[in-house]
Amino acid sequence: MEDCVFCKIRKGEIPSTVLYKDEEMMIIKDINPKAKVHLIAIPNEHVPMIEMMTTEGCCELGKFMGKISHMQEELGLTNGYRLIINQGEHAGQTVGHVHVHILGGEQLKDF
Repeated sequence: MEDCVFCKIRKGEIPSTVLYKDEEMMIIKDINPKAKVHLIAIPNEHVPMIEMMTTEGCCELGKFMGKISHMQEELGLTNGYRLIINQGEHAGQTVGHVHVHILGGEQLKDF
């Protein structure tokens, strides 16, 4: 998608701190962190909402969760972390590209 900030980051058109990148996803630092460690895992394929994903895309999203789990020490998440996917305006989704917020690095508050 031409106007998607995450697609522009993936293409290198917008600078970002990229911590991990492969043929399926990338993990970047959030520019407005809500925790000591606040990262965003972004699928390379542009899909605005989970319900628009193919079965294969949903399986890839599951693989992302596994990659995050295997990288927890490297990402600074050794004492636990929270994964959040906001879907729609009322949930706080501000970028129309499926992505996973990864929060940790400290004791997180209940919500």
